[in-house]
Amino acid sequence: MNWNIVWDNFDYFLIGAYPEGPLGGLAMSILLALGGIFGAFWLGLGAGLMRMSRNAWVRIPALIYIEIIRGIPLLMLIFWFYFLAPVILGHPVPSLQSSLVAFIVFTGAYVAEIVRAGVMALPRGQMEAARGTGLSHAQALRHVILPQALRNMIPSFVNQFVSLTKDTSLASIIGVPELMLAADQVNNRVLVAPMEIFVTILVMYFIVCYVLTSLSRRLERKLARYQARGR
Repeated sequence: MNWNIVWDNFDYFLIGAYPEGPLGGLAMSILLALGGIFGAFWLGLGAGLMRMSRNAWVRIPALIYIEIIRGIPLLMLIFWFYFLAPVILGHPVPSLQSSLVAFIVFTGAYVAEIVRAGVMALPRGQMEAARGTGLSHAQALRHVILPQALRNMIPSFVNQFVSLTKDTSLASIIGVPELMLAADQVNNRVLVAPMEIFVTILVMYFIVCYVLTSLSRRLERKLARYQARGR
C-alpha cells in the first residue's frame, strides 16, 4: 500500500495543473456537472412543455429529439459532437465544449420526460381551475401548474443530475482534463499504486454525489414544511 503517491498528487486530482496549466481534476468535473445541470434543466423544461403541446408543429420536433437522444449512448453522442460537429461547422470544436454540449443535450432529453410526467401527474382540474380564474394557458402553466409539479420532480431531477455528475468521467475519452483523466495520467506515470489512486477517485466522486443528494433532501424538507404551512 503506497498512499504517499495519492497524497503527493492530491492537488493534481483536485485542480489539475492549475495555475501553471489548465484547470482539471475534480474542479473540472464539478464545472462540467454544474454547466450540464444548468443547461439540461432549461432545455429539458422547454422540450417537456413542447412535448405536451396540442400543436403538432411544436410537439413533434420535441418528441423526435427526446426519442432519438434517449436511444443513443452518451459516449456516442460525445464522439458525435467532437468528431462530426467540426465537419458540419467547418472549424474545430474544443473537447471541453463538445463534451458539455453532449451532456446538456443528452440529459435534457431525460429531464424533458421528467417534466412531462410531473405535469401530467397533477389532477386535470388544476389547469381548468387556473383557466377559470382568467389566466391564459401559458400563465396557468407558469403560476399554477409548474410550481406544484416542480416540487414533485425534485427526487427525479436529483437522480438524473447525480447520474450526470458521474457521467462526466466519459469526457476523459476525448481528452478533457477532468478527474478520471487526472487519475489515469498519474497512474500511467507512477505505475505502482493503481488501487490507491482509483479508490481515492471513487471516494471523491461519492462525496460530490452525496453532497448533491443531501442538498436535495434538505430542499425537499423545506418545501414540504412550506407547503404544510400554506395549508
